Amino acid sequence: MKFKGFQFLVSTVLALVFCSYILYEAPSSVVPDSAAGSDLAKDKVLMSMLMESTKSSHFSPKAINDEFSKGAFMLYMERLDFSKRFILAQDVEALRAYETKIDDQINNADFTFFELSFKILQNRLKEAQGYYRELLAEPFDFNVVEEIELDEEKREYARTREELKDYWRKLLKYQTLVRITEAQEKQEKAKAENDTVTLKSFEQLEEKARKNLLKTNDRYFERMEKWEREDQKEVYLNAIMNVFGPHTGYFPPKDKENFDISMSGQLEGIGAQLQEKDGFIKVTKIIPGSPSYRQGELEEEDVILKVAQAKEEAVDITDMRLDEAVKLIRGKKGTEVRLTIQKITGVIKDITIIRDVVILEETYAKSAIIENETGVRVGYINLPKFYADFNGTGGRAAGDDVKKELLKLKDEGVQGVVLDLRGNGGGSLRDAIEMTGHFIDGGPVVQVKSRYSMPDVMNDRKNGLVYDGPLVVMLNHFSASASEILAAAIQDYDRGVIMGASGSFGKGTVQRFVDLDRMLTSSNAQYRPMGSVKVTTQKFYRINGGATQLKGVESDIMLPDRYNHLEMGEREQEFVMEWDEIAPAEYDLWKTPYNEKQVIAASNKRIAENGVMSLIEENSMRVKKQSEDTKVPLSYAAFMDRKKSLDEEAEKFEGMTPEIEALSVQNVKFDLPAIHSDSVKTDLNEKWLKRLKKDYYLNEAVNVISDMNKGV
Repeated sequence: MKFKGFQFLVSTVLALVFCSYILYEAPSSVVPDSAAGSDLAKDKVLMSMLMESTKSSHFSPKAINDEFSKGAFMLYMERLDFSKRFILAQDVEALRAYETKIDDQINNADFTFFELSFKILQNRLKEAQGYYRELLAEPFDFNVVEEIELDEEKREYARTREELKDYWRKLLKYQTLVRITEAQEKQEKAKAENDTVTLKSFEQLEEKARKNLLKTNDRYFERMEKWEREDQKEVYLNAIMNVFGPHTGYFPPKDKENFDISMSGQLEGIGAQLQEKDGFIKVTKIIPGSPSYRQGELEEEDVILKVAQAKEEAVDITDMRLDEAVKLIRGKKGTEVRLTIQKITGVIKDITIIRDVVILEETYAKSAIIENETGVRVGYINLPKFYADFNGTGGRAAGDDVKKELLKLKDEGVQGVVLDLRGNGGGSLRDAIEMTGHFIDGGPVVQVKSRYSMPDVMNDRKNGLVYDGPLVVMLNHFSASASEILAAAIQDYDRGVIMGASGSFGKGTVQRFVDLDRMLTSSNAQYRPMGSVKVTTQKFYRINGGATQLKGVESDIMLPDRYNHLEMGEREQEFVMEWDEIAPAEYDLWKTPYNEKQVIAASNKRIAENGVMSLIEENSMRVKKQSEDTKVPLSYAAFMDRKKSLDEEAEKFEGMTPEIEALSVQNVKFDLPAIHSDSVKTDLNEKWLKRLKKDYYLNEAVNVISDMNKGV
């Protein structure tokens, strides 16, 4: 199944946040005194404030014209009914009359188009309630040869109520089939463990699946009955704001908690960062040291379909708000939560996670000594994020910690360093600059440009450097922001080799929050609270002049990766800011004692000849193929054949990265007393070392360091 993202909530945002405020007085022509205190009057003030703050502050504001209107219309229609299971083609045509008029309505603070869309949606929701109740009252015929298209982009809106009702029939039939097969698998497993278990018949399982599906839909429509004008207005306003870019958006007061969830990622209980996309709850990051991280089966890009508390019945969270889903996932330390997840390949599986606290030490930089058959002794540093003490309370900072790790590794006599930024979504710009300075002796690191100013070249201002030996920096598709700044600088200086996925995330912009309440004056203060607006105000550029936006950082040595053939990162979004370039900064290239082209060529040859790497590439192609295979048969026999095929393919790639016998992974001697100070730290350390023993990318990084030492 394919999941297309659109939300203004962002899983990777720089910790560099600016605060500024604009004094704004709503024009009397927009909000007449007679309307003061009414919803409409407040809406008009809000619309004017959003436009004013965005047009004045955005890095690259857009003209509010017919072209802008078409963009807002497209985004809003995608979000009005993203699954195309409520509104009809005739509704779309009725709303299309406003396709080039939204700009006029914005300028006049007119909500006619929005009011019509909300009325249509409410009416169609009531009709859909009748569909599912009628269809789930009788058993489905699973002998009929038919199929359903699950990708809404490949489907048209239904032309008639009958056509829409038939789509509901297919959808409910598909969902029933999924539940039946899940129940059958559980029965078979229970029977294998205890032969006295009484098996239920297909008919009994089918009936139970329909009853559970009825409850799920009842709960969903109960939530939708509480869906108010204010909720839909937020969707509408963000469709408008997102035409300026995916990271510019409106946050009503009630959404502050949701944003904090998406930013912190440290969801109490399992330690996964989640995002609501097109009605699905999607995993965007696994927090190092968290229960999810330690359990190992939950991954980025997984979609959580159901949540169950220990042995209780699972709750379907499709179409559920993020905050409601989080309440189900959170829980006390030591309690069990069962998640039904869908992999990007379409495979559905149940996993169990024991809730616990995030162990903060696991989010900090740490190092190890790595050796393989080449005989070279390599220092490995893992940095999960660019953390910093923003509040000045004496907390830890990534730049300082990496310096300490480098000094420990130098004491161990390492012949090269691998800095692992895979999965590092960024954080402190200051620490990214300082950390780059550990590997270069002064000079520019990144350029930052605002709308009205010349580029600000940000330099490593500390004299000297910490480490001058062979260096490899590892990235993947989830390496973003500060990770990209550091890697780009290392690449531009020719200071080291960048290894990893085809490209990093590609977010090269900075946002600031504006508290809309600060923009009100005494004459319209009665409209508080108004919420906040997040506006893209700056852009990052490499020292070679190219933006990190969109393109990210391309690896010098590209490793096969399960996501290499999928659209990932910033480029997946709508209305992203384009890549461009400015004048390069002045800097001197690093004088490398090795032939970079030969080092890269030797690595590419090894990768091409490595059987495990070939298997990883084959799996990547499988992921792409299965993500595009969005038509599912609805006869039981064909459905089971497809499921069996998917399961067999998945099984082929289970355990495809066994431990590498020649790879030696050891702790730095300095760290041993702390590691063995308690059983929890010892256990976590052992699991970490074991994961590194299976890391074929790391093994190749060691080979590259060996070639660099030979002067290849």
